[in-house]
Amino acid sequence: MEVYHDDDVLQSPAAQRLRQFIRARRQKWGAGLPDLEVFERELHEHMMALERELIAQELARYDVEAELVEVGGVTYRQALTSPETYLSAAGPVKVERHLYRPAGRSSKSICPLELRAGIIGGRFTPRAARQAAFVMAHLTPGEGEALFAELGGMRPSRSSLDRLPKRLSERWEAQRQAWEDALRATECVPDEAQVMTVSLDGVLVPMKDGGRQAKRHRPDKQAKGPAGYREAGCGTVVLYDEEGQRLQTVRYGRMPEPKKVTMCQQLQAECQSIAALRPDLTLVKLADGAEENWRFLSRLDLGLAGQSRDDVEIVDFYHACEHLKRACDAVWGEGNAQGKAEFERLKTLLKEADDGGEQVIRALKYRARRARGRRRKRIETELTYFRNQRGRMQYARYVREQLPIASGVVEAACKTLVTQRMKRSGMAWTQAGGQAVLTLRSLIQSERWETAWSLLHADFCQPVGVVNPKHHASPPLVA
Repeated sequence: MEVYHDDDVLQSPAAQRLRQFIRARRQKWGAGLPDLEVFERELHEHMMALERELIAQELARYDVEAELVEVGGVTYRQALTSPETYLSAAGPVKVERHLYRPAGRSSKSICPLELRAGIIGGRFTPRAARQAAFVMAHLTPGEGEALFAELGGMRPSRSSLDRLPKRLSERWEAQRQAWEDALRATECVPDEAQVMTVSLDGVLVPMKDGGRQAKRHRPDKQAKGPAGYREAGCGTVVLYDEEGQRLQTVRYGRMPEPKKVTMCQQLQAECQSIAALRPDLTLVKLADGAEENWRFLSRLDLGLAGQSRDDVEIVDFYHACEHLKRACDAVWGEGNAQGKAEFERLKTLLKEADDGGEQVIRALKYRARRARGRRRKRIETELTYFRNQRGRMQYARYVREQLPIASGVVEAACKTLVTQRMKRSGMAWTQAGGQAVLTLRSLIQSERWETAWSLLHADFCQPVGVVNPKHHASPPLVA
């Protein structure tokens, strides 16, 4: 057993330099008013130097020196001793460590120090990786590099910052369903919750070779949106109280995939988890009029076998108003005063009258009969929309029951999850790179970052068994 004394820390080179700096600083006060910003910067540098020394000492204790070790049922033989520099939150730390290779094989070495300490990506200490991942969820690699340089401490390169989320995402995707279940298991449903609303939407993102990929996938279908763009999925599950106040929001973001399959699985699992705890909640399915969204929402299964439910389907009120505005513009022309007045009248009816949707349909049907040519076709297009969605437009009842009628939460998710980070000038994404960023942002915005990071960090830690220790004091199993 090793014994460490506080004096060992106080006698370290970094600690001695810190003491000398403090003495020198005190002396400067005798010569006039010193610069506080200079003191702050230099003090921070000395503190980081001391932190790096302590981390290096601590990391060295995770090393294993033995003839043979066992990891995951495979035996490894000691190969060599090699120094390595790791990136801590305080900056680079250099450590001498032992490497091992599988017995009788000439394959890649393992490093017990990295496995036991949970080094991430072969470079980052756990805290450094967490900080860098959080920054990368919000900033580009170049912006992250500049931010860390300004803060002091570690200074990861933009290439290291770019690779880190992808390494984390590989681990997350490999165990995503189990880990998402684990996140849900730690959460509860607020007692005051009365309504659960699930929404699904999409936003176009710029993809590397995205246009060509889309055409190869569906050669018979015209590409949607600008060339090189494909639709990412955004989904939300929101809990409201009886007064319509939002209590809790879970956000998901997925890169483009056919029929948003993974997104739909995530939303269904989320709803089932909440319904298992609170089957009494009113379920509201809320989205715009896109057929793809309602294919999923209409079939959403809460997993409550034997229970009859009266779930509510609502098409977003403001999307309905957009279609109503287009219909009025088709009748009277854009900007026409009479058209504006009629739009406001029908909009009010749609929201406040018990049969508002039917009144709008009758009004548009009348106008379509009186129109001709292209104008009639435009009116009938909007009329078809209202006919298809009429069962989801009972807005007066929804408002009385304090149910949400606008899909602003999922639209905001499209903006904050995707657009703000992934649609900057000149950006283009691969599937893996984009998903890495979306996963981090989803976890952070859903207030699941703390628990999610504990799962990720634990996955990088592995126990190392000592088969034949060189030093008698070494334990037979090093956890």
